[in-house]
Amino acid sequence: MAPAFRNNLITTAEQLEAVFSEPPIGNALTKEIDHINAAYRALIEAAPFFALATSGPEGLDCSPRGDPAGFVRVADEKTLLIPDRRGNNRMDTLRNILNDPRVALLFLIPGCSETIRVMGRASISVDPALAQTFLVEGKAPRSVIIVAVEQVFYQCAKAVVRSKLWDATRHVDRKSLPSAGTILAGLTGGKLGGAEHDRTAPERLKATIY
Repeated sequence: MAPAFRNNLITTAEQLEAVFSEPPIGNALTKEIDHINAAYRALIEAAPFFALATSGPEGLDCSPRGDPAGFVRVADEKTLLIPDRRGNNRMDTLRNILNDPRVALLFLIPGCSETIRVMGRASISVDPALAQTFLVEGKAPRSVIIVAVEQVFYQCAKAVVRSKLWDATRHVDRKSLPSAGTILAGLTGGKLGGAEHDRTAPERLKATIY
């Protein structure tokens, strides 16, 4: 027997519109523009973190990106430049962009309840001169993601307010959750990870962050 939550599924646009019959609320459409104006630029430049969603033949991906606020450079009102910092070399995002340039970005600003959403099409630059402009600790990114902006708007505060995301009294004690070493050990039958992995993690992160 199928779980109860698989009953009453919406499978057509007509069914969806019957459930959500009201028009978009308030300024839901008014706030959307096709370029980065001064207000949206200020918010993007204040964000030290965003999530980057891409799509490719192997499926969807959503990658966290972070650096000091301002690391996403607004080149002009239609263009964002993003340093592709050192990671795990899976290259899920970059492979997806090569197959499907459509991207979506969700910016988070600590202490700010509104988030910023940007949609557009991305390309990958390995121009050495451009990469050098993103130098940190003497290290340049191997590539820079260029986003041609198509849609920009702010998301209202409801999700962040409901989650109490920036409320320090609600922050979780990291030790109460499985560590990376614990997860790896469980996945590999103890062949990888474990306490030693966790013990050396801070130094490993320091050596490879850029």
